[in-house]
Amino acid sequence: MNRTGNHQVIHPLSSIPIFWQTEARSGVGKLQPTVRIQPVRTFNPALELPLGSGIGGFPSGSRKQWPVPALAPTYRGSQRALHTAPVPSAASPQLPLVVVLDNGNCRGQHLGCGQCAEPLTASWFTKPTDEVTATSFHEKVKKAFMAEMKAENIKQFLYNFTQRPHLAGTAENLRLAQQIQAQWKEFGLDSVELAHYDVLLSYPNETNPNYISIIDEHGTEIFNTSLFEPPPPGYETVTDVVPPYSAFSAPGVPEVKRLELLNSRLPALSKINTSLIPPEYTYRYEEARAVGLPKLPVHPIGYNDAEKLLRDMGGPAPPDSSWKGSLNVSYNIGPGFMSRYSTRKVKMHIHSSNKVTRIYNVIGTIRGATEPDRYVILGGHRDSWVFGGIDPQSGAAVVHEIVRSYGKLKKEGWRPRRTIIFASWDAEEFGLLGSTEWAEENTKLLQARGVAYINADSSVEGNYTLRIDCTPLMYSLVYSLTREIPSPDEGFKGKSLYESWHENNPSTEYKDVPRINKLGSGNDFEVFFQRLGIASGRARYSKNWRVEKYSSYPVYHSVYETYEIVERFYDPTFKNHLTVAQVRGGLVFELADSVVLPFDCRDYAEALRNYVQVIYNLSKNHQMGLTTYSVSFDSLFSAANNFTEAATDFHRRLQQVDINNPIAVRALNDQLMFLERAFIDPLGLPGRPFYRHIIFAPSSHNKYAGESFPGIYDAMFDIENKADQRKAWEEVKRQISIAAFTVQAAAGTLKDLA
Repeated sequence: MNRTGNHQVIHPLSSIPIFWQTEARSGVGKLQPTVRIQPVRTFNPALELPLGSGIGGFPSGSRKQWPVPALAPTYRGSQRALHTAPVPSAASPQLPLVVVLDNGNCRGQHLGCGQCAEPLTASWFTKPTDEVTATSFHEKVKKAFMAEMKAENIKQFLYNFTQRPHLAGTAENLRLAQQIQAQWKEFGLDSVELAHYDVLLSYPNETNPNYISIIDEHGTEIFNTSLFEPPPPGYETVTDVVPPYSAFSAPGVPEVKRLELLNSRLPALSKINTSLIPPEYTYRYEEARAVGLPKLPVHPIGYNDAEKLLRDMGGPAPPDSSWKGSLNVSYNIGPGFMSRYSTRKVKMHIHSSNKVTRIYNVIGTIRGATEPDRYVILGGHRDSWVFGGIDPQSGAAVVHEIVRSYGKLKKEGWRPRRTIIFASWDAEEFGLLGSTEWAEENTKLLQARGVAYINADSSVEGNYTLRIDCTPLMYSLVYSLTREIPSPDEGFKGKSLYESWHENNPSTEYKDVPRINKLGSGNDFEVFFQRLGIASGRARYSKNWRVEKYSSYPVYHSVYETYEIVERFYDPTFKNHLTVAQVRGGLVFELADSVVLPFDCRDYAEALRNYVQVIYNLSKNHQMGLTTYSVSFDSLFSAANNFTEAATDFHRRLQQVDINNPIAVRALNDQLMFLERAFIDPLGLPGRPFYRHIIFAPSSHNKYAGESFPGIYDAMFDIENKADQRKAWEEVKRQISIAAFTVQAAAGTLKDLA
């Protein structure tokens, strides 16, 4: 085994050739370490790989090509040898061989030394007769990962996470963070840290509760709203259940006689010329001068109390049926009460206060083997208003099982090509605070290294079909992955998730594919996608929106959102949770382990052409203004066409790339990774500086919904009622120019490198 010579291998996963030298262990002071070859006799049947040494690599069939992973140097102390090995011996052709390093001075402290506790990361040899490609190895590991996830585990995790309230900033939520941190370490992640931030949160007064009352002409209270929600069965003794309140409401005790009914839907709001959505700014002003904090007292009430308030309202009937709900009342819109109750007033008692409080994110990492400087992030929040049976813990339980399954693979020797970051965010319910703080702190790293962000909030909000919201870059990846996952839906036995999703929720924009929604806001992907331009997506099981017209599930953010509600009504067998885990985990796997990033810029091109046509069609509702002020969309149509040509040419080059050329692969991957960043305007949208994506942003009138070309859309919204028509239409033209420039510039990033 002490032969000398020069050798080269090509690792089929990374396509990077590795050169090394070997020499006999004679003499003293040799700079090159000696290399030993050891047979490995332990196998993992699921992966068909030996255990204990790292990522698997397989020869292509040629005796001249032996796999050695191309990793960054991994050493401790004085150990500075890279991955080196002689051509394997044929003495034991039936056994895989593992490479270990020995510099002759080891005392157990060197990573990769045969005398140390830890074997060299990622060093597999298999017999030359194995003809297994990098692609088949990737698929084998993915199959093992998918099979490792279990519905029963998710069920148990959900139960564990929902036995206590986990309001952001509380000791109970910190305890849950520490529990998750400890378990992620046990699962085998390389590192798990708590990242803390001091942020402004809002809490009700424990001794002076919030409520609304009706008072008579003498100021006597004749009706009070409930101070708390009656606990569900089995939770009567649970303490620290916060009563219903609206975070960051202004405190006060106002009395009003002109009670009015408002319809918060967009068509109705447009009639009353108001906006209920405050701008988004940081809290770090003096609180009295803070921009973005509500100036009005606000308080949520249940439908029982609402019925009592609405029953006696006066004024005209509602203008149309969209103002009417399902309560047994007339829905008169006021102002004030009926004539016989005209002396009554409504009084609010709001005593909440704001407080700077420490929050904690849990950040876990599996270091990438080949491209550790490229990050794929899976994140979901942990804090809940009360028990959080659906929001967020059905998502947190899925993340926990995904982390466990990745940890199992890592313990058996696997590493992803790129680094995977797992995040349990805090204070999402108070305005996406935990994820935003972490992303702001790491902005430069994320802008330079962020490949993708997969959001993992509630896993189920219904049990009818899959729902996907994502960037167009991920369309093809999502469709491909869901074709591999079996459908959990009744009536689709033996069929794929793609098939049931397609039948239950077909696209209204594209022919013969399932519906994929635009990313809006209201969740932790916002800072990654809308501000930093990192390709993002989310997956969950949802209801039948065509039939169930209510905005969310009935127990949303209430004390009744418990483990039992999920187990009894939403997903008794947890099959939908498992499916969501396979989608989220599968997306992360493909993004982190594929040699070429599984993004398709042609889908973005098609989406852009569609969005341009949609916004142009919308503009034709204002034909007189278009003509009068010479507004043209030609530049935007031209930019979209140029982007399509660039995307087509890029995809052709991608198909022809030599995957044995790591520089070429890396260059194309970087073009794909940075494409989403090309749509970011550092100045942000008008009046919304934190929303910087020119193609997608949450609607100004509904932050949960996504809008395409939001700058143009907002400029044209209600334009006929704007006082200065010339100025309004000049703003439309300015937004068209910004959009056209951005799309054209993005096309330039796809061109062949000079």
